[in-house]
Amino acid sequence: MIVRQTAALLVDAYRELNAKKLFWITMLLSGVIVLVMAALGIDKDGVSFLGWDLSFIPINSDTLKPDVFYKTLFSNLGIGVWLSWAATILALISTAGTIPDLISGGAIETLLSKPISRIRLFLTKYAAGLLFVALQVFVFSLGSFLVFGLRAGLWEPALFLAVPIVVVFFSYLFCVCALIGLLTRSTITSLLVTILFWFMLFILNAGDATLTQFRTMHEMMIDKEQARIELMEKNTAKVLREQRERDGEPVEGWTPTHDEIIAANPFLRTIADRQQRREKDLQELRFWSDLVYGIKTTLPKTNETIALLERNLIDLSDLPMPSGETQDISIEDDDVQIDPGELSKAVQEKFRSRPVWWVVGTSLGFEAFVLGVCCLIFARRDF
Repeated sequence: MIVRQTAALLVDAYRELNAKKLFWITMLLSGVIVLVMAALGIDKDGVSFLGWDLSFIPINSDTLKPDVFYKTLFSNLGIGVWLSWAATILALISTAGTIPDLISGGAIETLLSKPISRIRLFLTKYAAGLLFVALQVFVFSLGSFLVFGLRAGLWEPALFLAVPIVVVFFSYLFCVCALIGLLTRSTITSLLVTILFWFMLFILNAGDATLTQFRTMHEMMIDKEQARIELMEKNTAKVLREQRERDGEPVEGWTPTHDEIIAANPFLRTIADRQQRREKDLQELRFWSDLVYGIKTTLPKTNETIALLERNLIDLSDLPMPSGETQDISIEDDDVQIDPGELSKAVQEKFRSRPVWWVVGTSLGFEAFVLGVCCLIFARRDF
């Protein structure tokens, strides 16, 4: 009985969403994105679009394997741009009115007159909004799966991981939309507040990415400089031993002190002072980076959740990295050089090392809290 009632509510809610033009507009646009990805190809000569060479894109099948190319295309364009931005906004517009419409005059009285608990009614309507997104993502993933398989022989079942990942990502935002809609009974207000909340998460993620990059850069610089200091000390000690030997003094068992090495090579003092300043900067960066990380722990991790798909699809070793070039990092007369590809890879590895339980588990904890508040309000409010 309970299952039948819940299924009927889901079907009814789906029909309401299905009747909206945005559902089919989003579906159509998803098909267009799939066709655009299908039109792109890669070979030894480079990337092409419908047979036209795109020579301004500096990659080919020698630097990026065709299967990795399509996986990257699906992850970055299909998921990273379309589903997690444009399609999400369209989905929010379509589903923002789910809760306000539910509690509007006339509709809620009819539903509450039936033998259905309020909490189950609310959660069923909430699940219907997620079903809207799940269908969109499934159709997009299926289209991409077929196109990539026919186009490049890439039959990759992992593409369908996009369905749970994007649905979970959307649920972070939809729970806030549902709460605001329940409090204000306004579709416009719930939509605007949700987008504002999403923008706040975007700023927080941007700050986290910037701090992580600078922190990683400083750590790499300190490691490189420390290796340089140790080499200079070793060479200076060798010179002092040779000098002592030329002066006819015994060298067996003799090791120059640190002060003697510094006195013989004053440049080491300059490097050591610079290293201390760099370590002080690193401590400050770690403080702010850990603070932002702590704040993010209590909030939904939108970027990291979407990035889980790329984690499962693409190995970092398959991606081309800049090589043979260095980038001068000028910090307080510093002359340490950092390879941009090495820095980029190190930053990506740090983000990928963040555990899934932290990315998804704490985010779902936030969602569970918000839904708990929604259920409490919905169960107690006198409509």
